Amino acid sequence: MFQCLKSAFGGFGRLLVVGLASMVLFGCASTSLPPAPGAAASPDYKYIIGPGDTVNIIVWRNPEISMSVPVRPDGRISAPLVEDLPAMGKDPTTLARDIEKELSKYIRDAVVTVVVTSFVGPYSEQIRVVGEAAKPQILAYKQKMTLLDVMIAVGGMTDFADGNAATILRTADANKQYGVRLKDLIKRGDVSANVEMRPGDVLIIPQSWF
Repeated sequence: MFQCLKSAFGGFGRLLVVGLASMVLFGCASTSLPPAPGAAASPDYKYIIGPGDTVNIIVWRNPEISMSVPVRPDGRISAPLVEDLPAMGKDPTTLARDIEKELSKYIRDAVVTVVVTSFVGPYSEQIRVVGEAAKPQILAYKQKMTLLDVMIAVGGMTDFADGNAATILRTADANKQYGVRLKDLIKRGDVSANVEMRPGDVLIIPQSWF
């Protein structure tokens, strides 16, 4: 009987040691990440058009060919006198100049303005939130978007989230990871934990061990 208990306890002890070691290693890995920079957005950022956006094409003095068109999944648009014109990856001004070039075959001195009225953006610039968010999802990036803005959009964290172990995977910095303090920001109102997001960021919210 004693030998059985000793053997069982020995096995449990080994598992406990392994578990504690794993937790220590996990904690070290999470705390060793550098904190996310407080300000990250580029002041000269320009919105880039992506599939799913809607663009309003205004041709001066030609209302009959002015209209709103969607950017197709292949990143192109079609409008009167303009067929299969690439739009993805361009800012509105660049797209307007390209449309003017196409229309110059039919209209002299065409003047075009492009206004984006529905924003999705290219996949490379979208913000992704995964893990223990209340509503994990993909968000369109917006200039000066902060971590708090993102958390409001996804409805906060679940009860199982380890908010202060969350990380941002920054594709713009060769997939470098930064630590963020979501619990301090959301639960304690610590505004010093709020940081700016960058296009293409992935916010990862892990599950708590307890």
